[in-house]
Amino acid sequence: MAEGKDPLRYFRIEARELIDQISAGVLDLDQRAGPEPVAKLLRFAHTLKGAARVVRQKDIADRAHAFEEVLVPHRTGEAPLAAEEMRELLRLNDEIAAYVSLMEQPPAPASTPAPAPPPSPSPPPPPSPSPAPEPEPAPAPAPEHLETATQRASTQDLDELLDAIGETNTRMAPLRAGCATVERLHRSAESLVDQLRLDRGTASGTARAAAARLAGDLGSAARRFTDAVDQIERELDDVRARAEGLRLVPVGSVFTTLRRAVRDAADAEGRRVRFVAQGGGIRMGAHLLGPVSGAFLHVVRNSVVHGIEPEDVRLAAGKPAEGTVSVEVERRGRFAVFRCSDDGRGFDLDALRRTAEARGLLPPGAPPPDVDALLRLVLQGGISTSPSVTEVAGRGIGMDAVREVGAQLQGEVRVRSTPGHGATVELIIPLALLAMTGLIVEAGGTVATLPLDAVRACVRLGGDEAVAAAASGRLVHEDAAAPFLPLAEVLYAGSTVPDSPGVGAAVVVNGPDGVFAIGVDRLAGTSALVARPLPELAPASPVIGSVAVDADGTPRLVLDPAGLAEEVLRSHHGARPMVAAAAEPLPILVVDDSLTTRMLERSILESAGYEVDLAASGEEGLEKARSGRYGLFLTDIDMPGIDGFTFVERTRADPQLAGVPAILVSSRASAADRDRGRAVGASAYVVKGEFDQEQLLDHIRRLVVRS
Repeated sequence: MAEGKDPLRYFRIEARELIDQISAGVLDLDQRAGPEPVAKLLRFAHTLKGAARVVRQKDIADRAHAFEEVLVPHRTGEAPLAAEEMRELLRLNDEIAAYVSLMEQPPAPASTPAPAPPPSPSPPPPPSPSPAPEPEPAPAPAPEHLETATQRASTQDLDELLDAIGETNTRMAPLRAGCATVERLHRSAESLVDQLRLDRGTASGTARAAAARLAGDLGSAARRFTDAVDQIERELDDVRARAEGLRLVPVGSVFTTLRRAVRDAADAEGRRVRFVAQGGGIRMGAHLLGPVSGAFLHVVRNSVVHGIEPEDVRLAAGKPAEGTVSVEVERRGRFAVFRCSDDGRGFDLDALRRTAEARGLLPPGAPPPDVDALLRLVLQGGISTSPSVTEVAGRGIGMDAVREVGAQLQGEVRVRSTPGHGATVELIIPLALLAMTGLIVEAGGTVATLPLDAVRACVRLGGDEAVAAAASGRLVHEDAAAPFLPLAEVLYAGSTVPDSPGVGAAVVVNGPDGVFAIGVDRLAGTSALVARPLPELAPASPVIGSVAVDADGTPRLVLDPAGLAEEVLRSHHGARPMVAAAAEPLPILVVDDSLTTRMLERSILESAGYEVDLAASGEEGLEKARSGRYGLFLTDIDMPGIDGFTFVERTRADPQLAGVPAILVSSRASAADRDRGRAVGASAYVVKGEFDQEQLLDHIRRLVVRS
């Protein structure tokens, strides 16, 4: 629909984003009361109310105003909101979400009879038998709503962008041909210089000098021209991959829904439960994330209802009064692993056995099954240990839904339980598309990409160092000997390795059981890409995990860190894994109001193998620092609002953040500023005018907190 004919287009996008922020904010407020989260919620609600009034959506504006009225009395003070007030906030937000969902639905076909629209431009509320219809509150957004709620750019806009990138890439072909032409002219000029040098009798010194200058100028022009074209093509490829990645949905988009489900189940059961989530930055197709989200709604509710004990039981068992349900998502090669764990009582194995016997799943007189066999019965459905049927438990269909999703997505479901300590449910699914940032390497004439999140460090090797590492099969890194193998030997196993410059660098990689190193001829930078599974009819080495396609349609191999680890260890004659166990550094939070500086520092840190999070202000930095777990803060000083000195000072005053080292990076170079940095608690001070990348990385390696 054209923008001029759809005046609500941008309101729908903004409203959906604000609703998501309000949902997360209310759940935050439920666990951490105080003026700060209240003020944030008031800002969101006020923005939504103002936008709704501009586009004449009175129903939404009225509910946003009612939302504000609940919060205003709590703008000061640390007392938590009453349970009734929390329910009212959630109800109002659900009603607003229902109105916005109606606005996102396509209009009914003209042939379908429909009641006449009301004179108001606002969308009609859902039908209800009451005289004043209102949208019914939903306990959590439906999984089917996932793609609409999280994919901000329209598909049409993305298609147009990708078409434009492809057209631009096509227009690069004449430039690439021009590079070759200039290079040929350069070689011709050098040949002319050689001829003039040999023919000293007829050629004057001036002619020889002019020819030499021409050859030098053409050589310089050819290098600059080629470098510029290479850079443009790399950037176009990066933009194309990032645009393709926008088709994928961040896993974190379903965390609020799962968190809300945990909160509602805990409220219904009268229990205190904390929700923890990790891995929200992984992106995948909505066609995968939607079914998984629906299945995990059952899993997290089961964790609360069947797993988390009442407070008195937990205290008697020496546990905290508040239970914990955690959802973690990780990428494992070309698979995604969704894991839900709780610290409750675990599965009631005796009740499972009795229920299975009653349903005839265990033959009479048979020996009792072991724990794993009993837990596998849970996935067959119809088995519930709940003594009664409630709104959230008792029908025995939760785990059955997880099994069906696993089968639908050609995945695998695993269940583990430890009596008295909790249970874990894992859903492992193959990924059709996966957005990532990769480190481009070259070995034996083959260009491949290694997922950057698996790279721990890159080390430049001299000739003697490379020979010694290849001969010994070891590379000393951070005072530990990591297994080492040249990548060319892996890629060309069983065949002759083509002539190449030889190993010039080592990439230290995080493997499943520790770190190992591979030798590469050269490093060619980083690039965003969308990885796809290999075709079934194209068998490949286990070290090849997937393939990406560049702008020319040329496939680019994506290496699998787990497969590489197995190959490196296999090269050591089947010995026990000789890996250098090392704790992972926690993510680094970069705080700077300059986009250029943030991007530069992120590039440096990610190339060194660190995970990086960004904040554009001191205020945002404090918010992220308090809600996440970081190994180091890297902050600018001169920022509007909270400056770097204040940021460090406040983190030192916070008991939860005081142990995280902080490095100040600033253009200020005076002794007074350095003294002030030390006084507020900074662990190091780096002057931008004297910036030394290696010095910064040395500081970080020395200070960063590891998991």
